[in-house]
Amino acid sequence: MSMSLPRSARTSALLASAAATVLLASGCGGDTQAATGSAGDELDGATLTVGSKDFTENIVLGQITMKVLQAHGAEVEDKTNIKGSVTTRQALTSGDIDLYWEYTGTGWISYLEHTTPIADATKQYEDVRDEDLKKNKIVWLKPAPLNNTYALALREDTAQELGLTKLSDLAALAESDPSKATFCLESEFSTRDDGWPGVKKTYGIDVPDDNIKMLDTGVIYNETGEGKTCTFGEVFTTDGRIESLKLKVLEDDKHFFPVYNASLTLPESIADKYPEIAEIMAPVTAKLTDATLQKLNADVDVDGLTPEEAAEDWLDSEGLLN
Repeated sequence: MSMSLPRSARTSALLASAAATVLLASGCGGDTQAATGSAGDELDGATLTVGSKDFTENIVLGQITMKVLQAHGAEVEDKTNIKGSVTTRQALTSGDIDLYWEYTGTGWISYLEHTTPIADATKQYEDVRDEDLKKNKIVWLKPAPLNNTYALALREDTAQELGLTKLSDLAALAESDPSKATFCLESEFSTRDDGWPGVKKTYGIDVPDDNIKMLDTGVIYNETGEGKTCTFGEVFTTDGRIESLKLKVLEDDKHFFPVYNASLTLPESIADKYPEIAEIMAPVTAKLTDATLQKLNADVDVDGLTPEEAAEDWLDSEGLLN
């Protein structure tokens, strides 16, 4: 007599299978389609809706996911470019989308409502994975190596002129020369526990409200590069514009910012219905390093490719759609 596994056991099994596939992808490899990332028909008959947040990297990750799922037989609806983290997460939990890439630090702080980040990347992923599954029935597949954490940056020449190398240097600057302690921030970062409020508290930065300018992400990079509207800008460490604009990222010497490894998230019901997703995406996920995303982000933000074009070019170059 055959016996089906309980749901929680099935979910644990698919996560273990995905982990094994990542090892195959990054090691000696295997002969199955999922292990090599080659196209197949494992998802024939599946209809899946892929979402993303509204910034370049997350949209590119969404496009990569769409193309890989389509290459394995799924019909895919594009709901990438949803405004804001909370709105995107709600789209997942409400069933409006079936999967999107989230970051472990965001899950831990924003959705599971912890105030203290976990410095160890593996432990943070495991704790987020286990708690979100238990509380919200959301599955986090094995994360990518990329760590798209927050940072504050400024022009390299200005950093040299002011002698700034780390975030601990900002408190003294704010006290001695407030006119130079000006910051360009996104509205979301300005209110997040793992954003500006926590940075100010951790590093003792005290500046007038007028020293803070709220701008969209792309504008922040340009204004920080020019150094007129603000001296410092909120950046993401995998952003390709850091290098192209010659920005200096200040060291987070008190390790305030959580680790933000990207993980494909999906409801437990979808993970159980389509366990092939974890196996198909594992070899793709294993290749998503900091350097890879810096290049993909630059392809879009610096060189002008669309997220779809950048995703397809990368997948083709890696042989993941053949």
